[in-house]
Amino acid sequence: MTTFPAKPVVLLRPAPQKRDRIFTPAALSALNELFTVIDLEDAADDKAFDEYLPEAFAVIGQPDLDAERLSRASRLKALINVEGNFFPNVDYAAAFSRGVRVLGCGSAYSQAVAEYSLGLAIDLARGISHQDGAMRAGSEKYVSESNNGAVLLHRASVGILGYGNLGRSLHRLLQPFHNTVRIYDPWLPAAVIEDTGGIASSLEETLSLSQFVYVFATATADSAHLLSGPALDMLPEGARLILVSRAAVVDYDALLERLTAGRFLAAIDVWPVEPVPDDSPFRSLENAVLSPHRAGGITQAFESIGDMVVDDLTLLMRGLAPVRLQAAAPELVGRYRNKPVT
Repeated sequence: MTTFPAKPVVLLRPAPQKRDRIFTPAALSALNELFTVIDLEDAADDKAFDEYLPEAFAVIGQPDLDAERLSRASRLKALINVEGNFFPNVDYAAAFSRGVRVLGCGSAYSQAVAEYSLGLAIDLARGISHQDGAMRAGSEKYVSESNNGAVLLHRASVGILGYGNLGRSLHRLLQPFHNTVRIYDPWLPAAVIEDTGGIASSLEETLSLSQFVYVFATATADSAHLLSGPALDMLPEGARLILVSRAAVVDYDALLERLTAGRFLAAIDVWPVEPVPDDSPFRSLENAVLSPHRAGGITQAFESIGDMVVDDLTLLMRGLAPVRLQAAAPELVGRYRNKPVT
């Protein structure tokens, strides 16, 4: 039987994330100072994980944890997802029944995604990347001739689908633009939305009355193809659609059909198949800004995850509640249908 020192044992198995991407040297040093860290990033199989699991105070990562495995984790206090999505490979009900905190790092990406989303909206409004391409091809036009179809984001009507970390972060960035902001989120009471200055709206109202629509809805069985063909038809002519979260909520065939017809403009950062095939017809669209799933994946966001983990594990070790990572709701975590981001 392995003998452990007095410090709580933490199993580090961050896949598909990487240890050195989310922990700065300072954060990793702090983690090792406070805890007995069993680094299993390069473990070829589950043998070591299963050996140490009965002594583990926390697991950093999201390895497969069914009810039987959790029953052997008698000292486990926290399961910390460091990828950003809660996968369906954990028996969450069993974890909660055993008093295990299920924590996620999704909030680490929210500022980065919000800033990127705002940039995409401004690009769609003013044609920045389109005109950059025209100049590189030698086909540019100058002054007003290059601004056909350009609009202001200022005082425009805005719709936000999904009002979690991403939607709220984007809403804060929109304050200087003095927009009318309609928000669709069936998981929130209207009062919560209205307290932030938004207008709680139905999906139809949010789509049909908004010139700019940001899609932050999470993937669940209920939200699959939330933006179907009929829903996309609710968008006004010339609307700007900014899609940065969860490809599963959009019918991409219907989206392509409407973009090809010139119904509206779109900026797309997430795709049903990644990498996007070389022959994808989306690549030839003139009214779309294309992005290779990069809105949240920046160094500052990744490194903040390690700091959040160290801070909250320190609190848990002291018998206090975590405050930086996002606690999974027992009523919701089992509904997610997210896939790993590679």
